[in-house]
Amino acid sequence: MKTIARMQNTIQPYAWGSRTAIAELCGEPSPAAEPQAELWIGAHPKAPSRVRFHGRWVPLTELIAADPEGILGGAAARFHGELPYLLKVLAADRPLSIQAHPSRAQAREGFARENRLKIPLDAPQRNYRDANHKPECICALTSFWALSGFRAIPEILARLSQVLPPQAAGALQELARGDAGDGLKRFFVWLMTLPAARRRPLVATAAGQAAALADRDPAFDWVRRLQGEYPGDAGVLAPLMLNLVQLAPGEALFLPAGELHAYLEGVGIELMANSDNVLRGGLTPKHVDLPELLRVLTFAERKIEVLRPVPAGPCEGRYASRAEEFQLAVLSVDDKHTYSAPARRSVEILLCVEGEGRLGDPAGVGEVALRRGQSALIPAAAGAYRLSGAGRLYKAGLPEAAPLG
Repeated sequence: MKTIARMQNTIQPYAWGSRTAIAELCGEPSPAAEPQAELWIGAHPKAPSRVRFHGRWVPLTELIAADPEGILGGAAARFHGELPYLLKVLAADRPLSIQAHPSRAQAREGFARENRLKIPLDAPQRNYRDANHKPECICALTSFWALSGFRAIPEILARLSQVLPPQAAGALQELARGDAGDGLKRFFVWLMTLPAARRRPLVATAAGQAAALADRDPAFDWVRRLQGEYPGDAGVLAPLMLNLVQLAPGEALFLPAGELHAYLEGVGIELMANSDNVLRGGLTPKHVDLPELLRVLTFAERKIEVLRPVPAGPCEGRYASRAEEFQLAVLSVDDKHTYSAPARRSVEILLCVEGEGRLGDPAGVGEVALRRGQSALIPAAAGAYRLSGAGRLYKAGLPEAAPLG
């Protein structure tokens, strides 16, 4: 496949989604009839995008299988003939579950184990729906609230000691006495394994105390809000244990495997390895497998690094990525600035989020126009291309060190 092609993408209607954000981005009636949580753009077998090819809409998985080198270029061999990343628009009106993703080795072992147990891929109790890991990058389109990684122990103690009732004093002492990893793990396991009869009143008391402190620290306000969504859930206390981050539009976070996190509110671009493996710990009616979550979690203090695009040319800004499968970039074009892509590059997907972009070869023949909410596949074999117009687009691709076409 050598031509730039439009894409049609699947909307996932999870309960925490927005009825307006994705609908308005895609120019559809708003509010939508049901929550729209994620727009999937890629080749995950659960919901592959369809690509306009020879006058018909074809699943991207089929096109890649028919011509892996033409679409993926040199990356076909490295990633076993599969598109290595999945691009999403995420729209959270309500908090997502507290969760973590496995490493590649953990995902392979867990997937094989659940296959041996003959657990159906769509079973609610299934943890591993594929054999891949899932590092990810979230980039804010609106103000975006997230929890990511454990705070420093002194910060956790300072917040929890203001809200937890006296019966938690022993657990707090264990947290303070242990080294960072052991103390965090012991306290987390204690909280997560409390019987419901003890956990619910403890969380309710803590949330009540947090509400009185909400004007001092947004972490306390989020405890109050989460208690309203999931009363008595241990995850209600997560904002006091995890780093609370408010991303401004254009700012991003990178989340490695094993990092406990949750997206709380906002709209963002999410780029990840091509996986749907999620291990949940709370704030959800879905399956929670605490032993498996504990097996993959990294119990370490984390200092948050907010990413901003680094100029890579007159029209392009790139976000740092520690993953071999993907790199996110933002392209901004206007009547004075046109983006030119090199002939040797990896497979790319472009999503327009503002204005309009026109994609074509350097001579301007056979242009594909992308309006807000529209996306295009640019195979490696398409070679050099030009982006003109007046708009802002996000580009998913491989890091430059990865094999090119």
